[in-house]
Amino acid sequence: MAITHATDQTFQEETGSGVVLVDFWAPWCGPCKMIAPVLEELDGEIGDSVKIVKVDVDENQGSASKFGVMSIPTLLVLKDGEVVDKVVGFQPKEALSELLGRHV
Repeated sequence: MAITHATDQTFQEETGSGVVLVDFWAPWCGPCKMIAPVLEELDGEIGDSVKIVKVDVDENQGSASKFGVMSIPTLLVLKDGEVVDKVVGFQPKEALSELLGRHV
């Protein structure tokens, strides 16, 4: 499954069911650029069981505010629309795989 980009308007629709990893990011954020290829790799490996959704915090401040995002990248794991886990900052692929493995 390809990585999806959500907006404030589509966030609920994109994250409402199943296990979803949400990446709150911005184009100017160095660690966000570093984590992007990690997310691409993860999507290739576990995209069948976990949906990955990116939210640009500059353009979608409502969603970022709703979840209390203060630093980016912030990665939330949602299960059927409810937050079940959260990590802030760059994470290696192994750490993200382990994080997601707890919820799949």
